[in-house]
Amino acid sequence: MMIKHQQNFWSGIMFVVLGFFFAYHATSYNMGTAARMGAGYFPFWLGVLLAILGAILTLGALKGEIEEEHKIAKFDFDILFLIIGSLFAFALMMNYLGIFVALAFLVLVSSLASYEFSLKVAIGNAIFLLAFTFFAFVKGLGLVFPYYPVAISEWPVFALILIPVALIIGVVLIVRRVRG
Repeated sequence: MMIKHQQNFWSGIMFVVLGFFFAYHATSYNMGTAARMGAGYFPFWLGVLLAILGAILTLGALKGEIEEEHKIAKFDFDILFLIIGSLFAFALMMNYLGIFVALAFLVLVSSLASYEFSLKVAIGNAIFLLAFTFFAFVKGLGLVFPYYPVAISEWPVFALILIPVALIIGVVLIVRRVRG
């Protein structure tokens, strides 16, 4: 058998591995039953479904004709750093700047990873996710998040240093991307 569609093949392999990884680790939690789910029930079945979808994607990549335009391109580490960096910044900012500022920062900076970046679309996504987060998690599920920034006098030293640095880097990246 020959791989006809490399992107689908390797994406499917990644999904299978991740699915089995999460399903395996979910078994360390109480599974419960379908009627009375434990903490591991949902992650286990989500991992199994991810593995099944990955297997379907992998097998589908072995059929058809070879497609040259779907070869795997060189890995772009800038995208990886943008997304992981924005996630770390979100985790750092959440307790000190509140959910609204932290989530807006996360969406705007991680959207820079797209080759088709549009500031209007990024702002629209941020507004939608802020509204969704507020209504689904805060109002719907009753989760408690800090809404607004905490007084700077209450921030620990690492937050006083890292949060302004992250904000400056994020703003510079957004301005550079918008200007071209």
